Amino acid sequence: MRRALEVADLSASGGDVPVGAVVLSAAGEVLASGGNERERRADVSAHAEIVALRRAASVVGDGWRLPGCTLVVTLEPCAMCAGAIVAARIERLVFGAFDPKAGAVASLWDLVRDPRLNHRVEVTCGVLAEEAQAQLKAFFAQRRG
Repeated sequence: MRRALEVADLSASGGDVPVGAVVLSAAGEVLASGGNERERRADVSAHAEIVALRRAASVVGDGWRLPGCTLVVTLEPCAMCAGAIVAARIERLVFGAFDPKAGAVASLWDLVRDPRLNHRVEVTCGVLAEEAQAQLKAFFAQRRG
């Protein structure tokens, strides 16, 4: 999670909301990381999770599947990212801050563990949540002036 927080800082320095994600292999090795790049790329889908999943998939070289991998992200994933996590067959998701406005893993929905889907993800919530939340609050406070 500390690495994801560092990646989030880089996103903020580029003008994006500070969210960072890291994909770990089944052996615990870092495969890829990514931060929010929506503003920089002008791409609605360039959330930290999507960026990291795309990079990890290119490293693994198995198309779009990332079985056995863990995704660590500083903020609870939204519905788009939760869907991508399921589609990529991520084994485990670890996230920091809860997102009461858009969270699709614990706050508003639980898409990644929905028994109606073809894959379910193990979830660990609230890891370094206070630090992740403080990072987000500081970013938005600075933007508001």
